[in-house]
Amino acid sequence: MWFSQTVLLLAACTWLADKVQTEENMNHPFSASRLEPLRSRRMVGGTLAPHVPWQAMVYIADSVLAGGYAGGALISDRWILTAGRNLFVRKSRQDTQGRNPVSPKVYLGIHGRPEADASKEVAVEKVVLHPGFQNRSDWDNDLALIQLKEPVLMSNKVTPIPLPERGQNLADTLGGTGVITGWGWGILLTLATSLKHLVVPLANHAECKAEYDRTELTPAVDDHMFCTGPSKNEENVCFGDAGGALAVKDAETGDIYAAGILSFDKSCQTYKYGVYMKISSYLPWIHSVIRGDTEKSSAQRSDAMSKMYSWQQ
Repeated sequence: MWFSQTVLLLAACTWLADKVQTEENMNHPFSASRLEPLRSRRMVGGTLAPHVPWQAMVYIADSVLAGGYAGGALISDRWILTAGRNLFVRKSRQDTQGRNPVSPKVYLGIHGRPEADASKEVAVEKVVLHPGFQNRSDWDNDLALIQLKEPVLMSNKVTPIPLPERGQNLADTLGGTGVITGWGWGILLTLATSLKHLVVPLANHAECKAEYDRTELTPAVDDHMFCTGPSKNEENVCFGDAGGALAVKDAETGDIYAAGILSFDKSCQTYKYGVYMKISSYLPWIHSVIRGDTEKSSAQRSDAMSKMYSWQQ
């Protein structure tokens, strides 16, 4: 009970803080000297993002208690990759296991919540949860694919982010950085209306695993996950940022690709690390879904190959 009361109290405080900030921004025109106020307290310090063409908004409701909205990454003209629990009103394992996900609204080519209207909505055909979703904890295999009814027309506003190719596994490289974008909560527990971004360092896997092994309320960090730490200004991801892609740059080729999908977004100012599903570990599943494989597909391919080889003998 005390937790619920605290959340409601903080939410009320947030509304008042946002109202004051909105009025202040209206009364003072933008100038170079006012750049600092644009560092919204969303993502616990995240800075306003430029237009991010692969960013999707996965929307259930404006209210966090009714499902809220979160991030996703456009990975082809008909598929969006996001966190599995973004597709449920209540996100915990006891509320999702054995239940069908919500078919969300999806918006592409937007920067802020006010732009999420019918002109930017793309119709959803189906959602596909990873078969091992929340097997042991709330964050196991926390991935889902959303298929769109029609191919998206590519433009300067809407462009997919590539998946990693063989050898591109920079999530395992210490000292590297990536960029995460989202509309997540700030310190006072309210979703952002404008997209924010953070540049975050890739973290030591063993240290991240040790940090979260201390409690059952956090992920059991395994080899299919990787972690990022806070930014150089001690900013971090927070509630509602899940589903966003960590975009990284291959130092050799200059290619930009999605190294991971943010799952554990509760770092805020309580935990040190954000935890991501490592996309390179899930490529076989992603490709099988996008291909439209059925349970018989693998056997059918093997049977065809066997016959062709046998007929040459």
